[in-house]
Amino acid sequence: MDAISGRPSETYSPLYFLTSLGSGGLVVTFFMWLMHWTRHPGRSVPVFEDIVAAFSAGGVASRTMIVLAVAGIAYYAFLNLKYLFWNLARFGLWKRTPAYAQLSSTNAETQMLAMPLALAMSVNVCFILGMVFVPGLWTVVEYLFPVAILAFLAIGVLAIRMFGRFLGRVLTSGGFSCASNNSFAQALPAFALAMIGVGLAAPAGLSSTPLVAGIGLVLSTFFLIASVLIAGIALVLGLRSLAENGANIETAPTLSVFIPLLTIIGILSLRQNHGLDEHFGLASGGAERLMMLSQYLSAQLLFALLTGLVLCRLGYVDRFINGRDASAGSYALVCPGVALAVMIHFWLNRGLVDAGLIDKFSVAYWTISALAVAIQFMTIWLVFNLNRKHFQSQRGKK
Repeated sequence: MDAISGRPSETYSPLYFLTSLGSGGLVVTFFMWLMHWTRHPGRSVPVFEDIVAAFSAGGVASRTMIVLAVAGIAYYAFLNLKYLFWNLARFGLWKRTPAYAQLSSTNAETQMLAMPLALAMSVNVCFILGMVFVPGLWTVVEYLFPVAILAFLAIGVLAIRMFGRFLGRVLTSGGFSCASNNSFAQALPAFALAMIGVGLAAPAGLSSTPLVAGIGLVLSTFFLIASVLIAGIALVLGLRSLAENGANIETAPTLSVFIPLLTIIGILSLRQNHGLDEHFGLASGGAERLMMLSQYLSAQLLFALLTGLVLCRLGYVDRFINGRDASAGSYALVCPGVALAVMIHFWLNRGLVDAGLIDKFSVAYWTISALAVAIQFMTIWLVFNLNRKHFQSQRGKK
């Protein structure tokens, strides 16, 4: 970037929706602290009353953790909604420019699926805000679940229409370039549909009404299957082009997209299994959850190694994170950090602890928890660095 240029975000890209998505993901990482480190008897998630009770009964360490978690949730929820509304406004203006028509005729048209992806995350963020900050929410939560289902369905219709336009164009008129598909960018629609699916699975895992839980199970399964099918196709097409053409440095961060996708699918599966156990008598034990989460985590680590290898060979971090160049696609690197932190929390608490391999709050427990927190704070640093690079004026910088 030269000395007279302004903010990189002045040149708009739909990938800037990942700015909102990443901040929303950090809200979830802080909520993990409250979910796994405070007591919430009779509920699978903590609510305002549980948090207040834990703060009142806790020691200095417990109270400090709760204050940091609540502050982190509030701050990153603010950023999530701030950047969501900024993107929606800029997207509306951008659609009236030639850049929109140009992008809509290329492989990159699927970048627009970042919008429903971010919208679905923001609905989840609003639900977390309600649980953490609204007293008595759980007394009316059964009335909120149908509203949430309708909201996620509306976002799902938007996502399917966007992906349908792309798919209809390339399958009837052609024009899909396999040579320029040397990334996993085409997995973004799968990520968006999985995020919608995990939102629809929340009533399945949390509602006490069998009908609402059943609706959540069925609808979330549709989006789960759609996501898995699209992701599988994107993986095969992307690997073929990568092997033939090598990675494109600007789209190389998309190699990590399967890391957050697997976390979302893992949480979706946990919510479905909980709903099946509560309402339909199909129980899954700690050992089964341990195996499932271990398989997902193993796949994530393999994708992390692949991404790290390619990014190091390309010199991506020195150029786009620490260097002068800027790319909206850099925000794709926020998602794997969030996803790994969240997955480690679930693997530890719903896998290792529930299976009896590790005692809760033991030395081993806190060692693994510290790994999740370390990844979380590395991701916080990345978000801070990217936001400063993309949204603060660069005029006069050498």
